[in-house]
Order: sequence, then structure tokens, then C-alpha cells
Amino acid sequence: MSGPVLVGVDGSTTSMAAVEAAAREADRMGVGLRLAYACGWPAARVAPGIAPWDPDGIRADGSAGPAHGGLTEAVRRARGVAPGVRVTRAVLMGEPATVLESESHRASLTVVGSRPPARSGSGRRRGSVAARLAVHGGSPVLMVRGRPDPDGPVLLACDDGHLGRRAAEFAFAEASARGTDVVVLNGFAARNGRTRGRSDDPLAALRKRYPDVTVHRPRVRGGTRRAVVEASTSARLVVIGTRRRGGWSAALPATVGRTALRRAGCPVAVIPDERGDR
Repeated sequence: MSGPVLVGVDGSTTSMAAVEAAAREADRMGVGLRLAYACGWPAARVAPGIAPWDPDGIRADGSAGPAHGGLTEAVRRARGVAPGVRVTRAVLMGEPATVLESESHRASLTVVGSRPPARSGSGRRRGSVAARLAVHGGSPVLMVRGRPDPDGPVLLACDDGHLGRRAAEFAFAEASARGTDVVVLNGFAARNGRTRGRSDDPLAALRKRYPDVTVHRPRVRGGTRRAVVEASTSARLVVIGTRRRGGWSAALPATVGRTALRRAGCPVAVIPDERGDR
């Protein structure tokens, strides 16, 4: 897919970290970067002097409105890490998760920051934006969280023991760009012998395409979820492959994916397979 890398902007520290990560991904993938600032309506607070339908506007005294200020800083951050990437920006009306879900269908990758799940009016916690996008979004999702180890590997895991082609390709491309190894944590497959020696093992072809990437397949003890969380504390990135079951609404990241999004010590990418991958 040749769409841009999409990232949500709200002016927070976590969103700015996501912007920088998204800019690096756009540079690696050779695509543009789209900055999206979502304004809830009608609850959005618009500063005096700015029309309520123009949250990206400038006040009468020449100072910037909230969206304008957040996007301007986001552009500065993006160009600081990837000066050659084409950056576009948009102010969109709607709840942030809904806006990103809609925009993600035209993106190659959607990047979000990590924040504690919000509470609903009943006091129950709502799921994170990343988890929602992994279920309903139209692109792979990268959640920027934790403290990645600059010398650590890229971890590759999946929810059902069958490594999908898209997830494996993403992990190898990331490892090659970062000059590091791939560690496959796939306890289910190791116990059942489902990927070793298979003619359709996606790792076989990727080893040839990326000869600079070394692959490690350690024995997984105590379950894949636990192995991913423990290994993520000394990793640069976790890549989780998910199976598409009759459309995005059924592609909920299962146990490994949910655990990684909530507890991993480094950024997490959730990559759905394509029909025919499995």
C-alpha cells in the first residue's frame, strides 16, 4: 500500500513521541506523513477570537489556536527526524478514535501514542485507541510506548501459532533498517512443529531477502504472552501478527496482542494478515 503514515496529534508529550516515530516509519517506507488533529464537537473548547468551525485558526491578536499550535509543533518534530518526508496536516471534527479509524483506511500505517484507557460515564475503563484500531482500523497499527532498547532486537510473535506474511515482512524490514536481529517468540508453533521446515514458512524467503538480519528462535517457556512481555523490556519493537476472521470486526487481537498492547516495555506493532496469507 502506498498511502501515508497516519498519526494522531493532540499536543501531548505522548503524541509528539508518536509523531517522531511516525516520521521515521514514513521515511523508511518511502511514503508521506499525515498529521491528524481531531476536535470533538460540540464539546471542543475553542479559544476566544476563533470561529468554532475553524479550530485551526489564528486569534485576532495573531496567536495560534490549539490545533494550529499542536500541528505546527508536530510538523517541526517530524522534519527534525525525517526532513525529506512530505508532511500534510488536517483538522478533523469528531472523537479521536473514530477519526483515526476512518482515516486509517487510506493509510499504510497508523501510529498512536500510549495513554491509560479512559473511563466511561459508568466508571468502567474503555479500551485504548490502539486496540480499537487493531480491531476496526484499515491499516497496521503502531503504538509508541515504553522505553525501547536501542541495542535490542525486533520481537516477532503471533496469536495463533501461524506467522503471517505481512507481520514477518514488517519485522524483517524494521530489523534491517535498524541494524538489529529478529527474535521469533512462537511457543504454539514450536510445540506443534507448524512452521519449522514448512514450505510456506514466510521466514524462509525473508532470510534470503534480508541476509543482514539474523533470526533467533529461542524455546518459549511459560507461554508466548509472558515471553513477549519479559523480552520486550530489552527489545526495540514488538511485532504481533493477527489473523483476519471474516473482516476487521472479527480481527480482535487475541491474548498475545492484547497483552503486548497493555504491558510491553517497548513500542508494539499489530499487523493483520491479508486474505490468503494463511
